[in-house]
Amino acid sequence: MNTTLFLIQCLNGLQLGVLLFLVAAGLTLVFGVMDFINLAHGVQYMLGAYLAVTFTALTGNLFLALPLALMAALALGLVLEVVVFRHLYDRDHLEQVLATFGIILFLNQGVKIVWGAAPLSVPVPEALQGSIAIAQGVLYPVYRLAIIGSGLAVALALHLVINHTRVGMLIRAGSTNAPMVSALGVDIRRLFMIVFGFGAMLAGFAGIMIAPILSVEPGMGDQILILAFVVIVIGGIGSIRGAFIAAILVGLVDTLGRSFSVDILRSFGMGPANARAVGPAISSMLIYVLMAAVLFFRPSGLFPAKGR
Repeated sequence: MNTTLFLIQCLNGLQLGVLLFLVAAGLTLVFGVMDFINLAHGVQYMLGAYLAVTFTALTGNLFLALPLALMAALALGLVLEVVVFRHLYDRDHLEQVLATFGIILFLNQGVKIVWGAAPLSVPVPEALQGSIAIAQGVLYPVYRLAIIGSGLAVALALHLVINHTRVGMLIRAGSTNAPMVSALGVDIRRLFMIVFGFGAMLAGFAGIMIAPILSVEPGMGDQILILAFVVIVIGGIGSIRGAFIAAILVGLVDTLGRSFSVDILRSFGMGPANARAVGPAISSMLIYVLMAAVLFFRPSGLFPAKGR
């Protein structure tokens, strides 16, 4: 196993982990506080990427486009909450799943109408182009390090908000017992709207940050939504700390598994041809094996919200 490649893939796994956290943080809050299954959360990630394309084209710079795209992602999230989602809060989970799946189909077709079906791209800002040496003979793209740094900064800020502000206190209380919070005089619908809008903005931020690396195309949020659900199940529903730790674990396991599964199988004596055939299949299952193992020993996840 090449040490340089291992270090680079660890950083790639960390990058994937912080992006998963940005998506999963909003999803776990929505599910934990509102008991609302939102399959359409992944489209907020997709919309963030498309908004980055639009505002970068208008301003000529991703740095200038970032605040505009974030505000637009927040506004779109609030519009969806007011127009659609708040009418589903009192419905059962099956109806929520069906309705939000319909929104996925609607918005995936909507972006094709507005932006077209062809993949789009966003240029990396000039200040973040190139690579830097992170170890002897190891170069890593500056922009990917910026993604890691910004994701960790958002995670720290979110930790402070959730644990050291009044709104955070209400969110934590709501994730434990929303009816009691409402009975104490808190406008629970307003709290729901704040949580939903904030979660949409976080998912949009992840889409904005990944736009210069991946192709921006319809349906790009579907796969990351699956990974985000794995993250919140492993971390514990309603737990920001659990979402962060689980996102990093999933990012590292998925990235390292896909990179080194063949080498690991060969080290155990499997032939090269068989290892190349079996390795990719095993690597694609690793995060689900991790989820099953966590649920076997801790059915509520690693760090469930108190009271769950």
